[in-house]
Amino acid sequence: MMAKRVGIYPGTFDPITLGHMDIIERGAKLVDELIIGVTTNIAKSPMFDDGERISMVEREVAGLASKSIRVVGFNSLLMNFAEHMKADIVIRGIRGVTDFEYEYQLTGMNRQLNDRIETVFLMADVELQPIASRLVKEIALYGGPIEKFVTPAVRADVEERVQKMGKRGD
Repeated sequence: MMAKRVGIYPGTFDPITLGHMDIIERGAKLVDELIIGVTTNIAKSPMFDDGERISMVEREVAGLASKSIRVVGFNSLLMNFAEHMKADIVIRGIRGVTDFEYEYQLTGMNRQLNDRIETVFLMADVELQPIASRLVKEIALYGGPIEKFVTPAVRADVEERVQKMGKRGD
C-alpha cells in the first residue's frame, strides 16, 4: 500500500484571493491531503489577524469538491511545520518572473533545512496572474472595486475592515 501523499500550501492569505483558490483547487488534485498553512509573515502588516484569516480560508474552501483539504494555522519555520504535518511536498503559486526568483531562493534555503520535502510550483492561471493580496488591500483602502479579485464573501470582509480602518485618499 502506498503512503498517503500530503502537501502543504502555505501563505498569509490576507485576504485569500481567487488566485489562491485556483492554486488550492489544482494543488488538491496532486496530493491525497492538502493542508493550507495559514501563517503570519513578520515582514507584512496584516489586515486580518490569524484567527480571522484561518476562518476566512476555512469558509472559502468549504465549498470545494475535494474533501481532503484542511486549514491549519502555524507560526514556525515552514520546513518544521511541514515535517510536523508529515508533508511530502510544499505547493507554491507562481505569478511571474519576480515570484519565481523569490521562490527559487526560498526553495533552496528550505532544501538546506529539509531535503526530504519537495517544492512544486504551479503557474497561476493567466487571468489571475496579476492578483496579489497586497494589491487587493491597497485598492480596497483607496475605495476601489475588488470584486474581480476575491469572492463576494471576502469582498464583504475586506470592505467591512476598510470601514473600521478608514478609507484613504480623497
